[in-house]
Amino acid sequence: MILYLMADYHIGITQGTNILFFWSAATNFSPLVGAFISDSYLGRFLTIGLGSIFSFLGMVLIWITAMIPQARPPYCNQLKAESCKSLTGSQYATLLFPFFLVSIGAGGIRPCSIAFGANQVEQRNTPNNERVLEKFFSWYYAATAISVMGAFTFIVYVQDHAGWKVGFGVPAILMFLYALSFFIASPIYIKQKATMSLFTNFARVIVVCIKNRRVALPSGESNLRYHHMSGSTLSEPTNKLRYYYLFVSH
Repeated sequence: MILYLMADYHIGITQGTNILFFWSAATNFSPLVGAFISDSYLGRFLTIGLGSIFSFLGMVLIWITAMIPQARPPYCNQLKAESCKSLTGSQYATLLFPFFLVSIGAGGIRPCSIAFGANQVEQRNTPNNERVLEKFFSWYYAATAISVMGAFTFIVYVQDHAGWKVGFGVPAILMFLYALSFFIASPIYIKQKATMSLFTNFARVIVVCIKNRRVALPSGESNLRYHHMSGSTLSEPTNKLRYYYLFVSH
């Protein structure tokens, strides 16, 4: 991408690096927001579906910037600075908007994909369920590593030898096939509904802790089971476990 920004958009290496840095930061931060939205409101299936659509639209728009000459500054001779026209505001917005869409898409796909896949294995009554789940995680991470290798080898090779039009078109087509197959297989998925908002649960914990701050901690072995693993030696819980006990038991 840095080569594309420098060669086709006449962006300096410093500005181009900053653009890609902020894009990477937004892409890595957005899964935090996506995970909250998934668990609290939309559920994993719908979050992944919307993330796939946003990612596909972002890749298509990046491909369009390579297909439409008006989306980029005109070609100029880098040795003659006076022949180079600066990047217009509309062209700059056309460049950044696809990055924004891809970051949103990553926020929907990254935090939910592995958990959604594990739900398909975990909630089906299959023999050796734990073994099947282990295989799923192994294949998931193996596929992730293979896709990264393909991106840095095959896709880069296509971009170098076939140009940006084909180089950006191939990932867009692959993203379309991924999204299409995901939605086609929708009827066979196990879909969990979103639970209560995380903020609501957190607020409930605070309210219960304040409400029960003066409640005497009961004694007796029957009340200690909340704090120990099975088979461990029973002992009185410390003050650090007091509020957790009161929330769980009340």
